[in-house]
Amino acid sequence: MADVMPATRQISITPIEGGITAPTGFRSAAVHCGIKARPLDLAVIAVDTFASIAGIFTTNLAQAAPVLISKRHLDTSHGIGCAIVVNSGCANACTGEEGLANARRMAEAVADALGCPAEQVLVASTGVIGVALPMDRVVAGIQEACSSLAHGKGGDAALAIMTTDPFPKEHAVRVTTRRGAFAVGAMAKGAGMIEPNMATMLGFIATDAQVTPSLLHRALVESARDTFNAITVDGECSTNDTLFAMASGTSGVTIDEELYPALLDGLLSVSEPLALGIVRGGEGATKVIAVSVYDARTVDDARQVARTIANSPLVKTAVHGADPNWGRIVAAAGRAGVRFDIQRVTVRIGGILLFENGLPHDESAPTAAEILKRDTVDIEVSLGGGDASATIWGCDLSAEYVRINGEYRT
Repeated sequence: MADVMPATRQISITPIEGGITAPTGFRSAAVHCGIKARPLDLAVIAVDTFASIAGIFTTNLAQAAPVLISKRHLDTSHGIGCAIVVNSGCANACTGEEGLANARRMAEAVADALGCPAEQVLVASTGVIGVALPMDRVVAGIQEACSSLAHGKGGDAALAIMTTDPFPKEHAVRVTTRRGAFAVGAMAKGAGMIEPNMATMLGFIATDAQVTPSLLHRALVESARDTFNAITVDGECSTNDTLFAMASGTSGVTIDEELYPALLDGLLSVSEPLALGIVRGGEGATKVIAVSVYDARTVDDARQVARTIANSPLVKTAVHGADPNWGRIVAAAGRAGVRFDIQRVTVRIGGILLFENGLPHDESAPTAAEILKRDTVDIEVSLGGGDASATIWGCDLSAEYVRINGEYRT
């Protein structure tokens, strides 16, 4: 991704290898404990000592047990932690008191193995809703993982958190500032039930910068706004959305207000390719759609219109079929709950003007249809009423999405 940031900020960003364990001070391990048939289904990410930790969670009211337990642990520990444990294959959602007890037991098993308080361990789960975890297998898997923690195993952890993802998603960068360099590594999973609210997914970010929990949380929220919270696959908001960030401080670079932009750029640099990877690997997806709305009154207005267009089944199916149906785009914008004058709206696909001043440019449709055959499609809408803009990334809707979700539990 980004190589060099603006010179005025004296920050350079370079991609590096290593994923979640690219920053110093972090170890990971992944095992197969029998939750699912896939070779790896449980991972532990641990800090060599202790770290600042921040989290963002689903806005769905039906929150899974690991979400509730991790929220409590963050509050109790005041943002200080030593590890994260995550499983795939079972969401541990809508499982009542047993589910809460199982999430706590996962944290306790890690804490016992690492010699830290259970409140300093966060938990994440992903998979089928309404199914209980096989805790004997899970605890045995946690013990095995904690006994084999090592640097350089980030790739295995990225594999272990996958469900219907067609490929693992990880990225890492080195951020160089005039006061030294630090690394940021990340991994994420997500392919279905993706909607920016926050985006339905599991995401984990690690940095060896020294950051207070409050400043880390601020950077996490800000970076997610235009990355993980700006994607959609199917408009569904899950029970388990979780995004964690950890800071070990082992690089010796202390983040204050002066270096905050460097931390934010680092988080953005790993979050954007992962967010786009989630969309590109969306269930049944064949095309990535970038919906950009310009000339809105406010950024929130622009985001709302872009999100409505990106979530429209009619727009998504038109893109899938390479049909330059600008009318579906205009109709979706019109029901977004944002006021605008249709006579000032323009619609472009791949830069080709299809609608302007309330009238179509149908002579351009054949050219736009050819552009829609590409694997990445740009839809641009100008509302003509301000100077704010926003982009939401989505994907097309195919018959394969229906097949995957029609057979998800069977």
